[in-house]
Amino acid sequence: MQKVIAIVGPTASGKTGLSVAIAKHFGGEVVSVDSMQIYREMNIGTAKPSLAERDGVPHHLMGHISVEQTYNVAAYIQDAHHVLADLRDRKCLPILCGGTGLYMDHLLNETDFFDIPQNDSVRKKYQILAGQQGNDALYRLLEECDPVLAAKLHPNDSKRVIRGLEVFEVTGRRLSEFQKESHRESPFEVLWLGLNFRNRQALYDRINLRVDLMVENGLLDEIRGLMRGYKLSSTARAAIGYKEIIDAIESNGSVDDAVELVKQKSRNYAKRQLTWFGRNKNIQWLYRDEMSDEELVESASAYVTDFLKGGNE
Repeated sequence: MQKVIAIVGPTASGKTGLSVAIAKHFGGEVVSVDSMQIYREMNIGTAKPSLAERDGVPHHLMGHISVEQTYNVAAYIQDAHHVLADLRDRKCLPILCGGTGLYMDHLLNETDFFDIPQNDSVRKKYQILAGQQGNDALYRLLEECDPVLAAKLHPNDSKRVIRGLEVFEVTGRRLSEFQKESHRESPFEVLWLGLNFRNRQALYDRINLRVDLMVENGLLDEIRGLMRGYKLSSTARAAIGYKEIIDAIESNGSVDDAVELVKQKSRNYAKRQLTWFGRNKNIQWLYRDEMSDEELVESASAYVTDFLKGGNE
């Protein structure tokens, strides 16, 4: 099995700095697991590390597509497998670094993605039905045709409920069956390292400061340049920090208010990230507000050293 290090945690927790330090110490290379740092033209608002911050360590899957392209988890998995295979052949330790839990989990849990047909008219039918009869009525339909999927979803998660109904109507098979078949034995042996804070306010303060620094470093100019020069894909435009300011500019609203909204949504995103990663019982948590940067690297390096004992395939 290929050994990999996965460094995860909420936004603004310091994942990049730790990943670079670990890569330099163990001769590894960083593989970005960030759904927005993939965009070539989005730098400031995605907190993409500068060349100085990368400190000579190669970074993969960062800035490799245009903001005009759509991208999803299946495309990421395909790209990541090519990178990881190359690192394996070169006997180089991969340091996976990022906060996009969906990408990280699907990659390391070795998920296959079926080309399940979509049908806009069927989806629209259920959207109209939800508007007429409510989410509970839609959820009851899902309980009848795919009870396993329904048990995993909240009745108000209408997007996924509708997708389950759509798949069943179009294919005659339950989406839960496709999901069960999608998981294969993973070829990776993973050391999970997570960054966290005992004092949640300390994390929120870091997030607020990061947004302020982004604005100081030219975020508004970057966004105006994107609006002038590109037709942003739906996924690129939806990025936190871009969507809010673009909406404000287009509506002649307050950019200052939009910046405050970016801070709020970034804090909310951090909460969701912590909830997502909190379900992973294999993560070794390191608390940033209980140790210095040097102690953090020392603690993480000790975990990596123990993990690598016995060799790396």
